[in-house]
Formats: sequence, C-alpha cells, structure tokens
Amino acid sequence: MSDNYSLPLEVLYRWERETPDQVFLRQPYPGQGYVDLTFRQAMQEIRRIATAIRTKNFPPGSNIAILSKNCAHWMMTDYAIWMSGHCSVPLYPNLSEQTVRELLTHSESRLAFIGKLDQPEMYRKAVPAEIPCIAFPYHQVKEAERWDDLVKTTAPMTSNPTRAMGELATIIYTSGTTGEPKGVMHPFSSFAISGTEVLKIIPLSNQDRFFSYLPLAHVAERILVQTVSLYCGASVAFAESLDTFQENLRTIRPTVFLSVPRLWQKFQAGVLAKLPQRKLNILLKIPLLGNRIKKKIQTALGLAEARFVVTGAAPTPPSLIEWFETIGIRLQEGIGMSENFAYSHINRPGAIKIGTVGQPWPLVEAKIAENGELLIKSPCNFRGYYRGTSKRSDFFDGEFFHTGDRGSIDSDGYLKITGRTKEIFKTSKGKYVAPVPIETKLLSNPYLEAGCVVGENLSQPMALAILSVSAAQVAKETLKAELAAHLAHVNEALDPHERLQHLIITREPWTIENGILTPTLKVKRAEIESRYNPHLETWQKNTEPVIFE
Repeated sequence: MSDNYSLPLEVLYRWERETPDQVFLRQPYPGQGYVDLTFRQAMQEIRRIATAIRTKNFPPGSNIAILSKNCAHWMMTDYAIWMSGHCSVPLYPNLSEQTVRELLTHSESRLAFIGKLDQPEMYRKAVPAEIPCIAFPYHQVKEAERWDDLVKTTAPMTSNPTRAMGELATIIYTSGTTGEPKGVMHPFSSFAISGTEVLKIIPLSNQDRFFSYLPLAHVAERILVQTVSLYCGASVAFAESLDTFQENLRTIRPTVFLSVPRLWQKFQAGVLAKLPQRKLNILLKIPLLGNRIKKKIQTALGLAEARFVVTGAAPTPPSLIEWFETIGIRLQEGIGMSENFAYSHINRPGAIKIGTVGQPWPLVEAKIAENGELLIKSPCNFRGYYRGTSKRSDFFDGEFFHTGDRGSIDSDGYLKITGRTKEIFKTSKGKYVAPVPIETKLLSNPYLEAGCVVGENLSQPMALAILSVSAAQVAKETLKAELAAHLAHVNEALDPHERLQHLIITREPWTIENGILTPTLKVKRAEIESRYNPHLETWQKNTEPVIFE
C-alpha cells in the first residue's frame, strides 16, 4: 500500500520543497483582514512546534488534543503532532466543560492545544490540571505556554519524519457522544487513500481555493477541506466568526465549498427575502437577464467561482437541491461517517441523481442487509473505538461496517438513505443526538410521566411528553413556568446540539391500548415520531419553550 499512496507528511514535505512560496493557509485577524502563510512559512512554524512537542518526551504515539475553532493553527498543530511522532485528538470547540474533561480523560491525552473559543477561559475548568496546555495566538489564555513564544525560542525540526500507513493518526470522537465515549481510530492510510482517490474523481489542483468553517473535529471537514486540499496543494482560508462569515466567503470566493442543509436553507431564505420566489421565477425566464440574475446571486453568496459544491452531514431535501440548480449552483450530495472517514458515497460532477447520496468512491463497496441496513466496505473503515468494550463483530460483518442507516441501491449504484435502524438521530446541522440520556434528565421532574426526544432533520431537537397525575393539581400557567425552568435546567447540562428547543405536552394519553406503549410500558419511539412528525415544523416556529398541544 505504501508503494501506491503518499503519506500526508510526505505530501506536505513535497509542497514545502516544490511550491514553497505558494499560499497554503489564509487566516483572518480582527481589523487586519487575511494574513497569508506560504508553505515555507507554515512549515517553519510546524517544524518548531513539532520540536517543542518532542522536548516533552512523551512516549511515542501519545495522544494530543486540539480544542479550538477552525483556524490556520489548528491545521498546523495537526501536522506538528504527526511530525513529533504522536496522534491527534480533535475536540469540538462548543462542547460543555464536563464533556471536554471526559473526553480528555478517556483519550488519555498528554497535552492540549487551546485555540479560538467563544469562552476562552472555559478550558481552565475543562482541562484536568495534570494536562499541560499550549495556547494559539488568538486569546490571552493564562497558565499555558504560548504558540508564538515557542515559535520564537524553539529550533525547527530539520529532519522529515514519516509515519507508517498502519500507525494511528487520529481519534475522532463522534458528535453527540453520551454515556460511553466513542473515539473512532483512524490510521494514516485513511488520509492517504482518501486524499489520493478523491482527486481521481474530482479534478482539483493547487489553483483551487478551499474555505473552512465546519468544525475540523467533524470528519467531513477533515477529509474534504484538510486532506483533499493538502493532496492537491491548494490553499485553505478560514472564517473569522459567524458575524463575518458571509463577508469572508465573498472575499475568498472558494472554488471548493462544503456545507450542511441548514446553511443551504439560510442561503435560500436570504435570497428570497430580497427577491420573492414569484419575481425570481419571472426574471430567470428572461433571456440574458436570467443569467445576470444568477451570477448576481452567486456573487452575493460568495459562490460565483465554486465548481465543486458539496452538501452532506444530514439529508438535504431534493427540493432544496433543485432550487439551487435554478440559480446555477449544483449541489453534490454525499454521505459518510466518522467510522469510514466520510469516504463512502458522492454525487459526482456530471452524474448527479437528486434524491440520492450518489455512487461509491473508488474502492468502496456497499450492500443492503436483509433487515434493510446499509453495510459499507471502505479502505478507510476505522480500526475500532479507542478503549471501546465492543467486539469487532458487534459492528462489522466481515469487512463491511454496519452503518445503522437504512437504504436502497439502484441498478446504477446510486444510494438512497431511507432512515436509521438505531435510535440515535441526526439533526439538520449534522450532529448526532442520543435521546435516552436526555429523556432521563427530563423525566426527573415529577410533573412529567413519560417523554420522547425527537429531532431527525430538525435544526434542534425537542421533547414530547405527557403529564403525571400530580400535574393536575397545579394551575396551567404555574405549571408552564415550572416546566420551562426545568427545561432550561436540563439544557444547561447538555452540549449545544443536544439542547431541547421545545417541550411539547401532548393531549392524547400514551397507553398500551392506543399503541404508544408496549406491554411493559415502554414508549414506542417509532409510533411517537409517526404520529407527531406532521406537527414538528409548526412547533419549531413557536417561540415559547413549553407548548401545550
């Protein structure tokens, strides 16, 4: 395998040698705009940080965490960790303090890089005292070594260390982890194979421009933005903040762009707020003017030069993809998961079938099990869960991974996802939510008898519940206030993507007789979802936290 694929560090050294003055990373700073780093400049910092890590004398292959929003230093840190002989553990920057602490402990991380955070001091409670920290130069983080100081005082690593294909490169913790943490282990071969094979399908070069804003802790951003950009030698620019996101996008004018359905919906809403659909339809039908309108919209979105535009992480409504086609933006829907390094399926340029997630990437095989579950054989399938207690046979059928998705495959190999076999669901933001632990917290209130958390393809989950007998003794407005306070309390302990937008009190009782409860009084989740799905979108628009049906 090593004869056929170049390792990511080998590719990095190649660009340092062959295109040293080409822009590699573009980092925005408040009031300064974008500051560019060439491959030569970035590698000087990477080599110095790699030396700084080496001087700490951790055992070879130690785990080192990255807790930060996307930025140039995030990617440089990843490469420095690899150069120093260790394994990176990316963590979502908006996790709760408790979750960060749990994952740092579970991953046995020996060092943590702290970067751009909404609450930069949160790390002081989140990071165990025995784990040293290195701070990126974005915030004044106390009690940590400073990146800039290390770059100034540390000699650059002069050798070009490489890593074996089978060595552990990273541990990716699945979003929405609750209970037993699930750290997905990927070797360097996952990066090498995906980075090489994607370019056989998507013709990209060092003239392309990538834009990074989805969390790099998420596997989709890791493969498309970090890995593919590296293998084609292109530049990567980062968003400064949510407030400047649109401005940043228009400045960079990416040629490659990855997003999730939620943002595509916001883009669409922004366009229609200025140009109602009926008027847009009329203008698009006018020769010449229609093309100018399309170009104007694309330019306003920052996507006028985007030629590889991917949507994923959650199902994208076919009607939304069709709408973007009317304005000249062709969305290529794909699918993947942490366990296969997001190297599964994609709608390829010129071969898009709306309503599907496309055909397999090279070397990937897919099949549907007898129970309707999608099984994937990918050269980028993971090596197991870090410190996991499950056996390989629990989630693999030979070389095929049990995805938990239900689907169908047509005669041309296009995959259509029809649902999930597991209870864990995914929001429209692409985040997984495990409902049972949230329900347990919710039902600690004496006024609630039973509850069910739902949220597949919603921007935020919500809970449906029925009242207990004791609730009948409380005035409705008082009860509503009590439940709102309880909901807020429950949400405080949850990660942002898990927080419940609403608590819906249903009129209909949940009984064995009406089919909502099993004979052992367990809630039938599928039955709840079937009955109340038609109302979820309406409830989502309500501004009150507690809603009585």
